[in-house]
Amino acid sequence: MIPTLFDLRGKVALVTGSAQGLGRAMVLALAEAGADALLVDRNEVGSRETAASIERLGRRAVVVACDVSDPARIRDLFRHLDAEFGRIDFLGNVAGDGILRPPEDISLEDVERCWRNLVLGRFCMCQEAGRRMLAAGSGSIVNIGSLASVTALGRGHIAYSMAMGAVAQMTRELSTEWAGRGVRVNAILPAQVVNPSLEKRLSENPALRDMFLSGIPAGRLGQPDDIKGLSVFLASEASRWITGALIPMDGGNLAANAGATMGRTR
Repeated sequence: MIPTLFDLRGKVALVTGSAQGLGRAMVLALAEAGADALLVDRNEVGSRETAASIERLGRRAVVVACDVSDPARIRDLFRHLDAEFGRIDFLGNVAGDGILRPPEDISLEDVERCWRNLVLGRFCMCQEAGRRMLAAGSGSIVNIGSLASVTALGRGHIAYSMAMGAVAQMTRELSTEWAGRGVRVNAILPAQVVNPSLEKRLSENPALRDMFLSGIPAGRLGQPDDIKGLSVFLASEASRWITGALIPMDGGNLAANAGATMGRTR
């Protein structure tokens, strides 16, 4: 039985990046709590695999292929949502590619492409979902940011970090504008979570794993399923007085000083 505070039956969620990683884990968790879902990803095959898992839970899942850096495609996506479900209760803004280049070398075209992926697309999604939620008088939006939203990572993250800083401020501004009208907006800030992109980087530079782990007191990299409980919490009535929060999901990384002693070492 789903505890009442976390019961999402009768709710509709839209989650981007649903084919794999954090997006897949998020939408599966919402379905496990009772929500129906619109699954959005450029990888339609992967989204259909996620949809099949949701349908096995007895929930409805609709798949739409969409490039979330394109506002015209996003508006079409929401027209599809209106036709299929006629409502939206939760938006999970997960998808969006970063670009790693040293600040002295990165092209302005790559900076703009990163901004369109991570800022413009997220804002357009928030705007379309927000309009519908405001009309209904309720709703919850979660933007996936990064520890790069609030700290500097180096290693060529300049465009990514600038974009993620904007996501953090967008979250605060939208929460301030909309909280009094029933719409909550929060952000989750992950540290390194295992996904195909990270695995590729680690295979190319194995020393990165130890460097990442040296700053994570919990002693491990994140896994996509680590987002599941937090996603249901933020989508549900259990978090009805939480908005404008930037919530680290990082194994203690943000809390630890660079010279901190980890674990039981003395």
